[in-house]
Amino acid sequence: MSRFAIKRRKGGFTLIEIMIVVLIIGILLAIAIPNFLRARESSRAKSCQGNLRQIETAKEQWAMDTKAASTGVPDAAALVPEYIKGKDDTLPDCPSKGTYEIGNMSTRPSCSLGTGKTPADYDYHGLQ
Repeated sequence: MSRFAIKRRKGGFTLIEIMIVVLIIGILLAIAIPNFLRARESSRAKSCQGNLRQIETAKEQWAMDTKAASTGVPDAAALVPEYIKGKDDTLPDCPSKGTYEIGNMSTRPSCSLGTGKTPADYDYHGLQ
């Protein structure tokens, strides 16, 4: 055998190859994580708007059935079993852990956290 024989490299990765892979994964995570967080918050806001629409519709039906005045204020117990599917006479849960304010018949329901819009900005009939 010659002194200048070619030595075969053993299986495995060099430190540079591992560092490049870690760098690529880091870049992909830096791009993906903010998008996931934005999508989650957007989903929560849309769910909150849907709950507010449901409460508004239940208020309108309650007012027609009881012939309530514009100053009438329904409570959750009056809305939930009859007009909103739910449990234990409570309004739907806010996905961001806020609380819903029903208000009287001349105002729209609102969420204590808000979703970047005022209740007047919501289109309760799906025409955005």
